[in-house]
Amino acid sequence: MIRFALLLAVAGTTPVQTVAPAPTPVSVTMPAPATVRVALVTAQGRIVLELEKERAPITTANFLRYVDGKRLDGVNFYRTVKVQPDFGFIQFGVQNAPKRVLPPIKHEPTTVTGVSHVDGAISLARLGPGTGAGDFTISVGDQRPSLDADPKRPGDNLGYAAFGRVVEGMDVVKRILDAPVAKGGYFKGEQIAVPVPVATARRVANTAASAPPRP
Repeated sequence: MIRFALLLAVAGTTPVQTVAPAPTPVSVTMPAPATVRVALVTAQGRIVLELEKERAPITTANFLRYVDGKRLDGVNFYRTVKVQPDFGFIQFGVQNAPKRVLPPIKHEPTTVTGVSHVDGAISLARLGPGTGAGDFTISVGDQRPSLDADPKRPGDNLGYAAFGRVVEGMDVVKRILDAPVAKGGYFKGEQIAVPVPVATARRVANTAASAPPRP
């Protein structure tokens, strides 16, 4: 190499420097956050939920304790809040039944999990933050502005803890939303006159390829 450089210098020729080509950027696809699916078999049909066990681990683990312990078998969809056609939510769960309810869990706001109240979102019903236990809502319509956490909102601005969404059976959800309501009851004007029972709640295979894209 030294001799070659000297020969070029004697001949009055400047050696050509070769530059290695820049490496081709490698596209890295990040894996989607881990989820788990649960099927609710109701008197109106089957609802399949995809739960965000990675993004909302506390609230998802709580729901799965109810599922795996068969504590949701035989509960009812008992409430429908219909603000306008195809907008509102339905509610189901243990209704504080002593033999079914588990201790309340820490609140997971949407600002922490990134799981929002999109159409079909399942969320933990609560009073104050940290009181949610065994009752759940399913949204009909995109309700991110009102049900998500918002630090700028006055008062209790932590919103509700969304932890998944419906990937099959929104037609069933909408039928329950349209259910007739009773005049009385604890939730006046919102109590389903003939509650819709949940026969079983079970984990099912996660066939992510068939799921609609996440918002």
